[in-house]
Amino acid sequence: MHRELPSLNALKAFEAAAQLESVSQAAEQLHVTHGAVSRQIRMLEEELGVSLFEKDGRGVQLTAAGRRLRDASREAFDGLRSACAEIRQAQAQAPFLLACPGSLLARWFIPRLDRLNTELPSLNLHLSASEGEMDPRKPGVSATLLFAEPPWPADMQVYPLLAERIGPVFSPRYARATLLEQQPAEALLEEALLHTLSRPGAWADWARARGLPSRSLRQGQGFEHLYYLLEAALSGLGVAIAPQLLVADDVASGRLLAPWGFVETANQLALWSPARQPQTQVSELAHWLQANL
Repeated sequence: MHRELPSLNALKAFEAAAQLESVSQAAEQLHVTHGAVSRQIRMLEEELGVSLFEKDGRGVQLTAAGRRLRDASREAFDGLRSACAEIRQAQAQAPFLLACPGSLLARWFIPRLDRLNTELPSLNLHLSASEGEMDPRKPGVSATLLFAEPPWPADMQVYPLLAERIGPVFSPRYARATLLEQQPAEALLEEALLHTLSRPGAWADWARARGLPSRSLRQGQGFEHLYYLLEAALSGLGVAIAPQLLVADDVASGRLLAPWGFVETANQLALWSPARQPQTQVSELAHWLQANL
């Protein structure tokens, strides 16, 4: 028994013509030419070895074989349409799991989470935080928000959002705050600088961008993660190096001081998503992030 299906394009053209009882209307519905539909139906008839339509005055009507195939194709395509609609609905309702560094989540994302939920109500957002090395290919993760340096891998859809800028910050509560605030950046060569073990080269990157001898920097207290480093700076323990995005609110409120400004690095904040998965919700989130950064 021959079990191979004919061309699905041919079946689709036939199904439209059979339901509408018109090749011209089928062509209009499918956004193709009358000749394209006729060719698909002719190919289907040749493959099946039967006539599916016969002349009826100036029009056509289905043969017995055509009526049988019409009923079967209608049932099959209706089932496919229904299944696709259910899959799309389930996908739209499924949680959108966004992974991002814990420091970014706590210091930038959460303060804006209510706005995001209001402006993107269809995005069933779930958040996953990590301060370690992040894997945007991790199963179950819809997208990953992280700082990284181009080029981007071919198997990922990456939405660049913002160039990273880093700079020294310290609290007005720091014992040397008043003195440092009036000094040039070279004054930091005399400081024991707070730093993070997860990004040991940040101070050197900043110093080189400012034309300072990076080898002259003195490393003070180290912290495992950026979030702890920033909490130490807020507590007045010393001068820390931080991404501008994560301290902008604190600088604006006066909780942190940044008298020497920030310099751009090679990193970019970007939203990463596996290229193989649907991008509609990822793209919506990327546009929201761009509008709010």
